[in-house]
Formats: sequence, structure tokens, C-alpha cells
Amino acid sequence: MRIARTCRAMGITSIAVYSDADAEALHVRECDEALRIGPAPARESYLDIGAVVAAARTARADAVHPGYGFLSENADFAQACLDAQLIFVGPPPAAMEAVGDKIAAKRTAATVGVPTVPGYLGEEQNVDVFVREAKRIGTPLIVKAAAGGGGKGMRLVRDLAQLHDAIEGAQREARSAFGDGTVFLEKYLESPRHVEVQILGDRHGAYVHLNERDCSIQRRHQKIVEETPSPAVTPQLRKELGKAALRVAAAVGYENAGTVEFMLAPDGAFYFLEVNARLQVEHPVTEMVTGIDLVREQIQIAAGAKLDIAQDDVAPHGHAIEARIYAEDPANGFLPSSGRVLDVRWPSGPGIRVDAGIDAGSIVTTDYDPMLAKVIAHGESRAEALGRLQAALRECHVAGISTNVGFLRWLVHEPDFAAGKTATDFLDSHAWPGADVDPSREQLWALAAAGALQTLGAWRPAPQGRTVRFVAPAAHAIEVSHDWRSGGWRCREAQREALVRAAGEPTEFDVHESAQHHRLRAWRTETGVELAAGEPAQRRAYVLDALEDVAHAGAHAAAGGGSGSATAPMSGTVVKIDCAPGAVVSAHQVLAVIEAMKMEHAITAPFDGRVRSVHVRTGDRVDAGAVLVEVEPAA
Repeated sequence: MRIARTCRAMGITSIAVYSDADAEALHVRECDEALRIGPAPARESYLDIGAVVAAARTARADAVHPGYGFLSENADFAQACLDAQLIFVGPPPAAMEAVGDKIAAKRTAATVGVPTVPGYLGEEQNVDVFVREAKRIGTPLIVKAAAGGGGKGMRLVRDLAQLHDAIEGAQREARSAFGDGTVFLEKYLESPRHVEVQILGDRHGAYVHLNERDCSIQRRHQKIVEETPSPAVTPQLRKELGKAALRVAAAVGYENAGTVEFMLAPDGAFYFLEVNARLQVEHPVTEMVTGIDLVREQIQIAAGAKLDIAQDDVAPHGHAIEARIYAEDPANGFLPSSGRVLDVRWPSGPGIRVDAGIDAGSIVTTDYDPMLAKVIAHGESRAEALGRLQAALRECHVAGISTNVGFLRWLVHEPDFAAGKTATDFLDSHAWPGADVDPSREQLWALAAAGALQTLGAWRPAPQGRTVRFVAPAAHAIEVSHDWRSGGWRCREAQREALVRAAGEPTEFDVHESAQHHRLRAWRTETGVELAAGEPAQRRAYVLDALEDVAHAGAHAAAGGGSGSATAPMSGTVVKIDCAPGAVVSAHQVLAVIEAMKMEHAITAPFDGRVRSVHVRTGDRVDAGAVLVEVEPAA
């Protein structure tokens, strides 16, 4: 969607490709043309070089823009495009190979005098070699995929006993996400900042950097919030980082847009991390402060034009902060969420930009990355940009699936974040309070009505209304009956009652209690009901089925169930079975691993016991709630 926007502004036709999972996706509807390239699994569609090139030829395209992920840093793909006489909007294959492979990039950086983090960069992928090198490096250390980024194929190891599983998991995830399972080891720096430099280079040997972005707020090595300029970078350090980035780019003959990433230690020392040989997800913050359209620059460079920007022309103005919106459930361990989007409200106003890939009616699957949109705020100062972002997130909601919007609202209000005191372990030391907070009375009525409406649907008029029982976080038992005469819902608790009506939108409700009236937004998710209350954290509650016992279901919601069934928390693919019938297991021991949204998720034993049965095999596709393994208590 982002790339197509610039293409339209330049008078260029945009041609989308899509898999079966994305047949109804927003980019398919919004681009000028669209072609199917295969089934849902990425290896059979978006990672299939032949299929993508064939689609470009069929469409008689002139150029291919690889986007942010999948094949965007694959040198073989870049070469295949050139072989097919297609312009590749990115670096040439040789340059991509030199920096796209993180091992090769670190070696290059060292040769031009840019500091690198100690680690093992050898080609040997034998486990015994990894163990020997890990002992030399010492813990904590990171296992990283050589061919990718975005937090995929990465594992933190604090105890060498974890190394074997970490390597195996990182290799498997890297093969799935990037088609290459090569990994390397790197010393883990405690509490650093993640700072990166945006660069541009043309085929005529001209280079320019557009200053730094701070991407320190991360979860599972995945960036969540990015900003520019970095609160920790001084003017002198900015010059040093820029020069170091351009030395690496010049050493490999880099062309087009790229990002040189660094770790900034608490003592001010910086270390080369990697080069992302593509456009970064967080590029909008650089565009907001420089006024430079990076996609336009990419296309012009790929067409052979000379850079029309000199280093002295780069004059950043103000501050910009970006927050990524993901389809995930923060209250349930940030597990991926999927389903149909019922309603979307994006913010607007001075200094606000939204880059989104969904709208109302979009279906979010677990096949690909869970990022849905980005909200970017720009201001004259960091304080102004932050205030605008806080306000924008209050206006933002995505109904029908769980998202991290409530979590982001809390994060951007957190005092240390507001003060710019961030590091990559920020979320380890700053606990999110969660969304399971006791709603106000009017909010509770709206939650109950939304749960009933979206659980049981619009009931047909009948002489007597049906009743659904509802449990909120504070264990309020509410009876909700459909009042067909008023076209609303009667919500009752003890001696109090309210009438709640749908307000014209799928997620809007008018709450009438005595002489008071409130309009609120609420919607069903996979795990309950959420409410946009304009607070730092969204409200969450649990809905019961119409015939379910209140006390039983309330306990179930609080405890997450109590059976011996290890179930899939989301739809996905089984990539590993780590137990067999009859095996004795301990509570929280890993029984199976499933992959969803390009990340792996461990399924663990609910208690000490013995495996009664295993219901799946490696490679099986499973739905959310499917029983994978059954465990019985030890005798």
C-alpha cells in the first residue's frame, strides 16, 4: 500500500501479487492490477522466486519493488529479476550478497574499521562447533539468522543448556521466513540502544545518509516503536554513525536505499550490527522529519538517475515517532490474533500519518507477519510528537480481533519512555499493567451488550427475549436479554438496569441508564470482549455462552481452563513434536511447537503428568483451540 501510494503520485501503474490467503487483502483491491502467485504457505507463493518473476512477465511489468520482507533481501531473487530484464528496485545482487548475509556484512564492517560485536561468524553449522564457540564467547549470547531480520530466527541464550534448542528453533524459523537456515552467534550486550542510519546510494558512486532512528523499544527482538532523532545521540555521535554507515556502504558498492544498524552501549560506544538491504518498516519517521519520499528516491535510483540530494541538503525538522499496530493479544502472552476485522477507526489531525494494510472487512490470517498498520506522529519537538501520538492512539481501534493498541497506549504514557530513557530491554523492566481492569458501570453495560450481540447475533423478535449470562473481570454476573420492541438489549445486575442499542456502526453502542446516556465502542475478539474507553489501556472482559454456568465459566476465564489438554492458542502449523505417548512430563515442559505469523510458539504441559496421547504430526495445520497433546496426572 505504501509503495503503491508513491507509484500513483509518479504516474506509475502498481501491480500487486497475492497468495490464496490474501485474495481479499486491501493491497489486492487498491493496486491497479493484481495477480495470484500461489497457495497460502510463503514457500509456495511469496518466497517462490519463479512464481514472482513469472507474474511480473505476465503483467509486462518494467520493475519489481520487493517491499519490506520475504524476498526483499534475497540476492538470488534480485539476480532473477535482472535475468528476466526486470528493473530490481534495490541494491545489485553482489552488494546485497555482501551485506544481506549478516556474517559477510560483519566481516566487511571490520575491514573498514567499524567496530563489531564479538561472536562466531564461521560457515560451519555443526552443533558441536556452536557449543565450542559459545563457550568461548560466553553467555548471554544471541543466536541469529544470517539471511533475515525483523526478529525472525533469533534466540537469546543465557544458559548453555538452552543452546541446542535455540539453534534448532532459530534455524527452523529462518528457513521458513527467509528460505535460509544459516545462523551465527553474537555476544549479547546488556541494556543497549538499537540505533540505525538511513542511507541512499546511486550507481554513480554518490552516497548520503539521512541521520539516525532509535528503535530500542522491542519485544522478542521485534521493533514496536521507532523515532528520530534518537534521544541519546549527540551531534558528534550522529556524524560518527553517519560516516561509519557510509564506509560500509561504499565498501560493497551499495546502491539504492538501505539501513545500517548499530548497537549503542550505555557508555556511548557503538557496534555495527547489520545492514538491511531494503526499505525499512520504520522509514516513515525519516520521511516526516526530512520531507524526502524514500520510495520515490528508490525508484529514481533504480531507473539510473543520479542522487539529487547532497549531504548538506539533509536538514531534519522536528521529531517523529512511529508505533506499530500488531494483530496480537497482549493479555495472552502477545500470541497472534486472527479473524475478520469488524470495524477500523484510524486517527487524523496535524502531524499524523497512518500507513495501513487493512480496513473493515479484512481477514487477518496467521500465515504471515502480524503487523497491521503504523501510526506516525510528527511535531516541532519530541514532546509535541509524543503528545500527538498519545492522542492518535486514543482515537485508534481495530475491532473483531485482538491488537496491541491498548498496550501501545500504556507504553507511550510510561514516564521513562516519555523521558527518552529507553533500551532494548525496556519491556523487561517495565511491566505492562494489562487490560483486565474493572470497567465503570456504563462500560460494563456496553461490554455485556457487545458480547451478547456478537455471540448470538441479532435475535429474531419473539414473545420472550432470550438471556445470556456474562462475566466481567470483577466477576459481575449480568443477564442480557434482547428487547425486540425497543430494538436493544436489557442489561440487568441486581437492582440496576440499562438499555443498550446498537448505534448504527457494528461496534458502536448507546447506553441509556436512568437519565444518563453514553456512546461507547465495544467488540468481540477471540478471547472475550474489548472496549475502546479512551484510556491508556483498553478494557477487556469475558463473555459466556447462553447456556453456560456463571460460576464455572468465571473460574475458567480466570484460570484459562484446567484440563489436561495442551491446545493450540492460535491457528498455525505444527513444526515440532517433543513428546510421545507414555512420556513423563513436568509442568511447563515443551510438548510441541507451532508456527504462526512467521514466529514459533511453544505448547507446554499444563501440569506434572504422563502423556496420554498425541493428536497431531509435524506439518499438520491446526485451528485455534485444537487439542495437540493430552496429559493425565501422574499416578
